[in-house]
Amino acid sequence: MNAADTAWILTASALVLMMTLPGLALFYGGLVRVKNVISIFMQCFSIAALASVLWVLLGYSLAFDGGGAVIGGLGKALLLGVGPDSLTGSIPEPAFVLFQMTFAIITPALIIGAFVERIKFSFVVAFSALWGLLVYAPVVHWIWGGGFLASQFSTIDFAGGLVVHETAGLSALVIAFFLGARRGFPKKLIPPHSPVLTAVGAGLLWVGWFGFNGGSQLAADGGAANAALVTHISAATAIIAWVALDVIRFGKATLIGAVTGMVAGLATVTPAAGVVGVPGALVLGLLSGVICNLACGWVKGLMKIDDSLDVFAVHGIGGMLGALLAPLVGASVFGGQGIGDASFIGQLISVLVVGGYTLIITVPLVLGLRALLGLRVDDEEEDQGLDLASHGESNG
Repeated sequence: MNAADTAWILTASALVLMMTLPGLALFYGGLVRVKNVISIFMQCFSIAALASVLWVLLGYSLAFDGGGAVIGGLGKALLLGVGPDSLTGSIPEPAFVLFQMTFAIITPALIIGAFVERIKFSFVVAFSALWGLLVYAPVVHWIWGGGFLASQFSTIDFAGGLVVHETAGLSALVIAFFLGARRGFPKKLIPPHSPVLTAVGAGLLWVGWFGFNGGSQLAADGGAANAALVTHISAATAIIAWVALDVIRFGKATLIGAVTGMVAGLATVTPAAGVVGVPGALVLGLLSGVICNLACGWVKGLMKIDDSLDVFAVHGIGGMLGALLAPLVGASVFGGQGIGDASFIGQLISVLVVGGYTLIITVPLVLGLRALLGLRVDDEEEDQGLDLASHGESNG
């Protein structure tokens, strides 16, 4: 055991948990109408609790127990055999479990942004629980747990461009499609009630991402330092690109645009943070700020899908973009750290496999739970707001 590595991973775990609680809750909460803010916080806290318990019961074992090509075993269910003296690399295995648990929390929580203001709470709870075991845990195993994408294609996904952002983004799109748009969309403008609240959440996300990407090195070393540096540079560059494009297209620089660009830059650098240098981070930030910005319009305008807070356009597109570009921007000739046996073809196959599997599981899961529990609240509850209708509380 290395004490410095252990201290860093425990710190990184706290940072990643902060990204969900309160970071993501504030970020999403500011973007909805005031009558739905409590529902956002309730969903985030409920998913955090549920994902944590399921992770120690089954999720961690399915993701990291054994070397099966498709799924892990049950040898570490209930964390049997995992104690202070068991190690993962140079850190105690309980620290690794905790760090990975925070990823299992934030991934389904990201999906919340697609269905705000109109979904049944019972569906959110049931879907998040089943999705975490049926989609998230297997994909983790394929890429980080010794599964076939890592062993056969040397997939680069340092901190979750595919594992976290692609799976969450595509699943968010599926739910938004079957759920239907908010009442009045797209003719009625539904502005965020508090851009300031969203900016506070965005700041916590930005700081927390140092743990998200830097912690994925699983050591307190130069690799972690470089991952944190390129993470920051990509986010900063994406803000500049997003805001500049907004000014060109709409004539105004908005706070919401700036913080959304920040998230796009962070999501895009995430899969490549372990191999990219500063030049590559600048490229990823620039491309994400432009492409994810345009993708927001494509989803809502061309596809007519009310992915309300742009989960697919920002996280899904960003994660896939970063994963596909990782072999290029990670090459030493472009200032990267080297890509080993990875290739663009291998990355493309990984993107397609993860995306295809996510859709294959998510679509019937949504349809089945819709038939069993219902998916959307009725019009009266939607008009009243989910805070009162679903939780009996009011935000002032």
